[in-house]
Amino acid sequence: MLDVVVVGGGPTGLMLACELRLHGVGVVVLERLAERGGESRGRGLHARSVEIMDQRGLLERFLAVSEKFQVGGLFGGVMTSWPESLDTAHPYGLATPQAVTERLLEERALELGAVIRRGREVAGLGQDADGVTVELADGERLRSRYLVGCDGGRSTVRKALGVGFPGEPAEVETLIGDLELTADPAEVAAVVERVRRTELRFGVAPDVDGRPGVARMIVPADGVAEDRATPPTLEEFKARLRAVAGTDFGAHTPHWLSRFGDATRQAERYRVGRVLLAGDAAHIHPPTGGQGLNLGVQDAFNLGWKLAAEVAGWAPEGLLDSYHAERHPVGERVLTNTRAQMTLLGSAPGPTALRELFARLMAVEEVNRQVTAMITAVDIRYEVGDGDHELVGRRLRDVRLSGDRRLYGLLHGGRGLLLDRTGGRLSTEGWADRVDHVADAGAEVDAPAVLLRPDGHAVWVGDGQGGAEAALRRWWGAPAGGTGRGR
Repeated sequence: MLDVVVVGGGPTGLMLACELRLHGVGVVVLERLAERGGESRGRGLHARSVEIMDQRGLLERFLAVSEKFQVGGLFGGVMTSWPESLDTAHPYGLATPQAVTERLLEERALELGAVIRRGREVAGLGQDADGVTVELADGERLRSRYLVGCDGGRSTVRKALGVGFPGEPAEVETLIGDLELTADPAEVAAVVERVRRTELRFGVAPDVDGRPGVARMIVPADGVAEDRATPPTLEEFKARLRAVAGTDFGAHTPHWLSRFGDATRQAERYRVGRVLLAGDAAHIHPPTGGQGLNLGVQDAFNLGWKLAAEVAGWAPEGLLDSYHAERHPVGERVLTNTRAQMTLLGSAPGPTALRELFARLMAVEEVNRQVTAMITAVDIRYEVGDGDHELVGRRLRDVRLSGDRRLYGLLHGGRGLLLDRTGGRLSTEGWADRVDHVADAGAEVDAPAVLLRPDGHAVWVGDGQGGAEAALRRWWGAPAGGTGRGR
């Protein structure tokens, strides 16, 4: 029997495979597509995702193929300068095409020993008390202890589970694609400037992803298609360009074309027994603010170590259920802010007036900081229930530790970490197989001691061994040699 089957080889599924393999969990990723696609709907990592890559030793790989950007707010078409004093050591995003993100994560997953099977479409599944049986379209059956659906908004896994997906259907639709243009770049820029004064769902980005002559184009569709899985034709795309911009820019040779709507839906449950949902399988929303890919990667980062603990047999009661408890509210918040952004993007007098008001508010530094922190997900605080210190539940930014070490450099292995400034009063004895201990944390750690989960979120702050042991038991189970749940 396999340990975990991950359905879907996009950024969410691949990030989850990496996290599971850090803990020695056997992983098979089933991806419907025979080859990685060139389509890059998601085109960037926000600050929290940049932190995640740093926490796992992957940031240098992304920096080598990405450009940094700093856009404050990034909310409903209202852009400002980057706010001061954002709580991160990585105050920037990375312009990384989704296809590149997938390639880098796939390379890392394979390095760690994950098995990725392409051209494998899931047709159905069933589960019992011991495991999950997944049936592929070609008739093959696989058996695993757990299964995670990372298979997108039309998730076969979610539908097979019968999990509700309430929300609102699409009311507007947008066409998107990468095409080659014959129009002069100066003419393109002039038209874009003119049209975007009233239509913010229109844009042309030249030389996209470093490809000369290839432009990323978006344009409002004429209504909502009955089947958005069917891409628009080149003629449909050009007709919409002419209708909205007065020219089709001589667009030709599409590299890919697609469509997206403003539907917002969220799975009622992220876990049903031994099957879990992550990424777009758990939530869909408009792409405003560029949050979708990041939200999925962060789902996987939250889930990976918890599922690994369950497979290994040391997970305390309720640990795996904390995935839904923590991530469902985060997904709900993203749905809410994207709904608000779609309102701001409207071209009617009401949304236009609202956007002008919001732009003035965004000029206030504190408003800019809060909105940017929300979009980049650096402000997330989980309800971990272990004290009221301001750090508890939050992820700790990368800080310098003693001996010229940095915090994120100690999280590459995906283990827990006790940062200790008490002079040796604390110990992780009994949990040393799961939690590391830094006895001299350094002055930048603004607390006597901080206990961090593998995802970098603090679950305890204090200075007493009793409090530390209670938190260790709650998040890492019984100490070695103690009474725990067997595999």
